[in-house]
Amino acid sequence: MERRSFLYGALAAAHATATADALTPEPAAIPLVEFGKSGVRVQPIAQGGARMDLHPDVATAAAHVRRMYELGVRFFDCARSYWGGRAEEAYGIGLEGVRRNVFLTSKTMARTAAEARRDLETSLRLLKTDYLDLWQIHDVRDQNDIGRILAPGGALEALEAAKKEGKCRLIGFTGHFDPAAHAALLKAYGGWDSVMMPLHAADHAWLSFEQIALPVAVQQGVAVQAIKVFGKANLLRALNPVECLRYVLSLPGVHVAICGAGTEGQMLDNIRTVQNLRRMTPEELAGVRQRATRGLGVATGPALEYWKKPA
Repeated sequence: MERRSFLYGALAAAHATATADALTPEPAAIPLVEFGKSGVRVQPIAQGGARMDLHPDVATAAAHVRRMYELGVRFFDCARSYWGGRAEEAYGIGLEGVRRNVFLTSKTMARTAAEARRDLETSLRLLKTDYLDLWQIHDVRDQNDIGRILAPGGALEALEAAKKEGKCRLIGFTGHFDPAAHAALLKAYGGWDSVMMPLHAADHAWLSFEQIALPVAVQQGVAVQAIKVFGKANLLRALNPVECLRYVLSLPGVHVAICGAGTEGQMLDNIRTVQNLRRMTPEELAGVRQRATRGLGVATGPALEYWKKPA
């Protein structure tokens, strides 16, 4: 495998080779952050792949992906399961010729090594790449999941092998169901580079990932990717988008916010927020939490966070 220097943000146009990369318009300057203890620097916002299904077809989704790249986005989140595989297909088309400039992720729902390896080969084919920057075990929910992942022949074996083979640079896991499961898996295996979890201004009110799982990741130096930043848009009844994004990126240990931006305007707002980011003080964070839970007009807990395990 060709080993490359990974450059993000405004450095992408610096390549001197006469490739499609050099024809890309100068992107917005988006600041970089350390991605946990991995030694990699990334942008603090990412285009999420879960909402590629907002587009009518793969070609339209691919055009959106390419436009996000042109705006300066260099972190692209995806998964084998998104949109029945079409999200990876759209990413592969949209990032063709510029893949070397981006931090590209995918995920597998497999719990055995054999199934995970098959998923990886499919992901690499559809994404038109020979490696992932981050490969993750997707949607970890409970102790049964953890047992299967860590068992002999479990999915973790495939992740470790892929990392040794150069088919992925970093490994991690994701989920949104139970913060106790996240904390348990972080403690059970010390080799994680990244973890993805829901974090937002109303999370503290029930089964809080911020309170239960995030401190474990911080203690271990694992890179944290935040999802559900806007509470699936429900938080926008109490807060504005800038407050939602600032809140999450002000939490200790959070490195990246995955934004399922379906439009150019939404991502431009996110870019402006991180370009001018002023982290909230503890007092400001507490004030936003209070406003979020009081201003939603609906009960917090399961009524808002339906993605967490039932009460």
